[in-house]
Amino acid sequence: MTQPQKILVVEDDQFLRELYQELLTNEGFEVEAAVDGDEGLTKVSSGGYQLVLLDIMLPKRDGLEILRQVKANPPKEKNGPVVLLTNLGQDAIIREGFELGASGYLIKSAMTPDQVLHEVRNFLDNPLLLLSKLR
Repeated sequence: MTQPQKILVVEDDQFLRELYQELLTNEGFEVEAAVDGDEGLTKVSSGGYQLVLLDIMLPKRDGLEILRQVKANPPKEKNGPVVLLTNLGQDAIIREGFELGASGYLIKSAMTPDQVLHEVRNFLDNPLLLLSKLR
């Protein structure tokens, strides 16, 4: 029996965090969550996630600061792709996220749960293909 893929959701909005957790858990993923930037940084720094869904706007430390910290101090155990979660359409912020190591982004307000699940599967199956399509 294979181990379930491990996903970290760093999202301060309780409704969205619980929605993503339930959605992904029901699909057989092992899901951990962080409610703010400090907790998110601690978990990302520990590593071992096949995918990290990272909100940009977080209390205590934003998603870009988490990426800066992880770039400066790589995690103990390698992580898979980091996908930014945002409601912002600000190209400069997303571009900075890519420069800091993010593989893609999802606009939360524009996606149904099924679409989120589809994109998660795409990132897990072939992160490099999506990265080239997004840039």
